[in-house]
Amino acid sequence: MSSSQTQSSILYRQIRALYDTETITVYQAYSAAIATAAVTAQKLNASPDFKPNRMTWIKPSWAYRSNYSLKDSNQSHILALKIPHSHFHHILSSASVTPGHGTIMTAEEKAKPVRVQWDPERSADMKILPYRSIQIGISGDLAAKWVDWIERIEDVTQMARRLKEAVDAGLEGLGEEEMVERGLVPRERVYAVDEELRKILKMDLE
Repeated sequence: MSSSQTQSSILYRQIRALYDTETITVYQAYSAAIATAAVTAQKLNASPDFKPNRMTWIKPSWAYRSNYSLKDSNQSHILALKIPHSHFHHILSSASVTPGHGTIMTAEEKAKPVRVQWDPERSADMKILPYRSIQIGISGDLAAKWVDWIERIEDVTQMARRLKEAVDAGLEGLGEEEMVERGLVPRERVYAVDEELRKILKMDLE
């Protein structure tokens, strides 16, 4: 959850992220071999284990990325990937939104290289919140291309582990700002997009 918002003020579909004037940070979890090589070389595809044409799912919001890195050995390291806003917007503009139950995608939607899912957001202790968080799947030629747009790669696994320790110890009375100050979560803000992207991402639907 954004540290500058209360739950009641958060729109049902809203992008929240850590970003600056040049880049936005997205997260993905990888095996130790892929993550270590990526951080060392500052190239996501540095390891031969990396599959460039496999669909990869990235997420701007932080809290429950791969169950605090404890999901399985293929997702044991969480990487923070900084990409320029212009490239992030290009990814979003290439998206089709995964439909709800009973809705069929058109042939044009299926042909797009990016899938967007609006998943239920969760709190730091994994409770479901009453609004959605964007998850972005990149496939095809774009999956191989976007890795060259990454400007910085950082392993943030230990942040996730510290958050898990704090959750296990009990978060009662620990506010969002204090979690940011203790380095348990990043300082996320609403990430605004223009009306064209809002329509592509179906952000005004509930």
